Amino acid sequence: MKENRVLSYLNIVGVAFLLACNYQLFIFKNAFAPAGLSGIATMVQYKLNFSIGYMNLLINLPLCVLAYFKMNRSFAFKNLTFCLSFTGFILFFKQFPLLDAYAYVTENGTSTILAPVAAGVVSGFVYGVAVREGATTGGTDIVAALIRQKDPARSLFSVIFAINTVVAVVSFFVYDYRFEPVILCIVYCFLSSRIGDAIIRGGKSQIKFEIITRQYEEMSTEIIQKLRHSVTMLPAKGMFSGNDTELLICLVNRHQVPALREIIARYPGSFAYVAPVSEVYGNFKQIAHIVSTKK
Repeated sequence: MKENRVLSYLNIVGVAFLLACNYQLFIFKNAFAPAGLSGIATMVQYKLNFSIGYMNLLINLPLCVLAYFKMNRSFAFKNLTFCLSFTGFILFFKQFPLLDAYAYVTENGTSTILAPVAAGVVSGFVYGVAVREGATTGGTDIVAALIRQKDPARSLFSVIFAINTVVAVVSFFVYDYRFEPVILCIVYCFLSSRIGDAIIRGGKSQIKFEIITRQYEEMSTEIIQKLRHSVTMLPAKGMFSGNDTELLICLVNRHQVPALREIIARYPGSFAYVAPVSEVYGNFKQIAHIVSTKK
């Protein structure tokens, strides 16, 4: 348990380092602001030369204190770890500009759009890993967590959208009255959110098949043997025909969908409807061991 906790904190420090590298390589030298409160800090640094590292502390330390009293200690300490690590790495790179020679700069005829694309992908990865470790990347995310703590049913899309809209609009004035930084900010926000969501869900998203069939025993056996996933059977009744039938429920990986379709097609009179499942809890692969031990 202690080893897992140490590993979790090391992962948080690691992604904080990655985010600091991301800023140095793709954001600072390409005149656009990322999403959220970090975008505001980036614009302050651009205009006033006040390091985003110090701005990060000013924004996130009070939020971490609030999280400590309003939420739980683990969440607060993990966010504090990310905040201090990110600030430390940013200030280190300012003192020792080791990455400046490798920074992607769009002033030399290179594609402007590639900087926010790369930065958004890296930021999304960092955000996803941080959330899976029980932390966030600070700023807007801590605010969102505090609001959810008080009102779990409240949608925060409007709040986050409003903050990102403000960042995008203000960037027009900060970066010399140009629309390009606004567009780059939007691209960054989109990619960061999509990649982050994919990392958070990880390999837990599956496809659910609900199959209506009278040949439930044969079909279930074939699914278990060939796809290594179990099947749940529920009794059902067709209200149009009045006939008794069975409903099979099965979760499979996305790459197994064609194989399951082929199995269903071999049983006349069967049909299925399909829906994506965002996350699965429990031992999803245990059936593979059960089947192998039965043979």
